[in-house]
Order: sequence, then C-alpha cells, then structure tokens
Amino acid sequence: MISTNFLSEMEALRREMNDIFGGLTQEQDTSGAFLSGIGTRRYPRINLNEDADNYYMTALLPGIDTASLDINLTGNSLTLSGERHIEEPDGARWQRQERGQGKFMRVIELPLEVESGKISAEYAEGILQILLPKTETAKPKRININLGK
Repeated sequence: MISTNFLSEMEALRREMNDIFGGLTQEQDTSGAFLSGIGTRRYPRINLNEDADNYYMTALLPGIDTASLDINLTGNSLTLSGERHIEEPDGARWQRQERGQGKFMRVIELPLEVESGKISAEYAEGILQILLPKTETAKPKRININLGK
C-alpha cells in the first residue's frame, strides 16, 4: 500500500519538474497560483500579447502592496518581484490556508528588444498592466518588391 504522503510528494515533484521545463509539454499546470511557497511556482500568472508597436503584459497580483512591487528590465528579461503579506487575526487558528504569502520573483523573457525609457505600468484591482514599446529595430518592416522588366 502506498502512503498518501508519498503520493503528495510525487505530485509536488511533478509540478516542480513542469515548472523547471517551462511548459515544454502540451500539459498546462492547472494547480492554483496561490499555494504556499509561491516563490517556487510560476507566480504571478501573466498574459503577454503584442501588436506592431508594443508588447502588452498583464499580471494577476491580488493583495499586493505596490510599495513592495519591483519591475526591472535587463536586456530582454523583465523581472517582476515583490512580497505578499496575509494578516493573521490574533489568537485565530488556520482551518485552511490556500493563499500563499511571502516573496516572489518571476523573470519573463521578451521576444525582442523594448524601449526601456518608455515602459509604463498601472495597477488596479489586483491586475498589473505593463506597456512595453518595441524598439524601431524590433518593429516589423515592409519590404517592397521590385518588378522586373
């Protein structure tokens, strides 16, 4: 008979391996983003899309004090880091704790260069929105075709 502790440890190992290999498989990690130890998981969850001129990133960051949030760009790597605190009522005992707390850091590799001096960010209702303007060399260029004689 296999103990439930062993199965829990194997599931945790599977999730860690999925995180290490960054979604190289088709399987999507559907486990919650707000588990204890959020520093070791893909947190915050993000969406990244683009148009011809910009990248647009949104990150789910509920309960984050913006004073503890840092956004840094080095080359093509955008780093989001910060800390989430959960207030614990005096004398209360936890019955269930699913929302993670503590420090986190996530590095997102951008496909092309961005104008670091023109990046802007807004935070409202737990969602961080970052506008990342592309450099001129990163923008698509139309190539004209010369017709032969």
